[in-house]
Amino acid sequence: MNNKILVTQSSMPRIEEYMDEIEGLWDSHWLTNMGAKHKALQQELKGYLDVENVELLTNGHMALELTLQAMNLQGEVITTPFTFASTTHAIVRNGLKPVFCDIDPVTYTMDAEKIEDLITDHTCAVMPVHVYGNVCNVEEIERIAHKYELKVIYDAAHSFGETYKGQGIGNFGDASCFSFHATKVFNSIEGGAVCFRDQRLGNALYELKNFGIHGPEEVSAVGANAKMNEFCAAMGLCNLRHVDEEIDKRRLVAERYRSHLEGVEGLQLNRVQPEVRFNYAYFPIVIDEKAFGASRAEVFDRLAEQGIGARKYFYPLTNTFSCFHREYDVSEAPVALHISKRVLTLPLYADLGMEDVDRICKVILGCKV
Repeated sequence: MNNKILVTQSSMPRIEEYMDEIEGLWDSHWLTNMGAKHKALQQELKGYLDVENVELLTNGHMALELTLQAMNLQGEVITTPFTFASTTHAIVRNGLKPVFCDIDPVTYTMDAEKIEDLITDHTCAVMPVHVYGNVCNVEEIERIAHKYELKVIYDAAHSFGETYKGQGIGNFGDASCFSFHATKVFNSIEGGAVCFRDQRLGNALYELKNFGIHGPEEVSAVGANAKMNEFCAAMGLCNLRHVDEEIDKRRLVAERYRSHLEGVEGLQLNRVQPEVRFNYAYFPIVIDEKAFGASRAEVFDRLAEQGIGARKYFYPLTNTFSCFHREYDVSEAPVALHISKRVLTLPLYADLGMEDVDRICKVILGCKV
C-alpha cells in the first residue's frame, strides 16, 4: 500500500542545513571524544532545557544505566512496570532490584501515593517515568525522597522540552535522563543526556562515559564508552533550532485527533496536565472493549489492514518479560496491567497530514458497534 502511515517519523532538518553543520568535520577530522559539536550542543541544551548541567551520552539507556552506577547504589529501586525495557534493564544491569509501583489511571505515571508502602530498609532510590509527556507527581516524590533519604532519578525520555510550573523538567530529582533517539520529539539520531545539579555526579558520569580517563596518562576509574559522536551532536544542533516548530505541528495533529475522538464512549484520551508546557510526544487512547464495542486487538488489526501503524505502548509490562523468569508478581500493579492491555498509541509526528489523521480516526470509529 503506497499510502502507509507509520506510527512515527523522525524529524530531520533540510539536508543542506545538516551538510553545512558537519562540513567543518572534514577539516578538523575530530569525529568524537567531546569535540566542538558535542560542546556546542551541550551548551545549547543547558539553555533550552533551563538546567544547570548537562552531560551528553551515546543514548538514553546509557544515561539511565550510568547515572545509577555513578550514584554507587545498592539494594532496591522503586520504579514502574509501565515503561520501555530500558528503565528496568538499567536497574537490573546495575545489580539492583526493581520494586514495581502501580500507576495512576489518568496520567499513567507512578502512583506516588503507593510509594511509601513499598519502601524497605533496602530501598536506595526511586526511578519514576514521565509517560507520554505526562509529568510525575514531582512534589510528592520529592517529599518522600527527602523523608527517607532516597535518590530520585527520572526517566524523562518522553518529556523533552517540557516545563512544569515554569521550571524545565530536567530540574527535578537528583538526575533526569533524556533519550534523543530518532523516534523522539527531539533527536540526535542516537543520543541521550543527564541533567543534574551536583557536580560530583557530573564528574562521575564523565569518568564512566570515557573509560575513567582524565588525561593521556591518568585513568582514575573503571569506565565504559558512552560518548556522543560529532555527527550525532551536529544533528542535535540542527534539530534543536526547529524543535519548538516541530512541537507546535504535533499539537495541531493532536488537536485534530481530539476533534474526532473526544467524548467517544469507550475511548479514554490523554489529558494535558495543568501547569505543564506539553510536548505532544504521543497520542495514546485506552479502549474499553465493552463500552466501545471493539477490543484493542481488533482496532489494531483494522488499522494495520489499512496500512496504518499503531503501537501497543507499553505492552507487555516490563515485570512480565520472559528474561525475568516470572520473578515478579504482576498482580501487584493491577492498574498498569489493565492499561497495558487496552492502550494504543496512534501515529503522531510533525509532518503527519490532517487528511491522514482523518483517515485514521475514520478507521477507529468504524470499529465501534
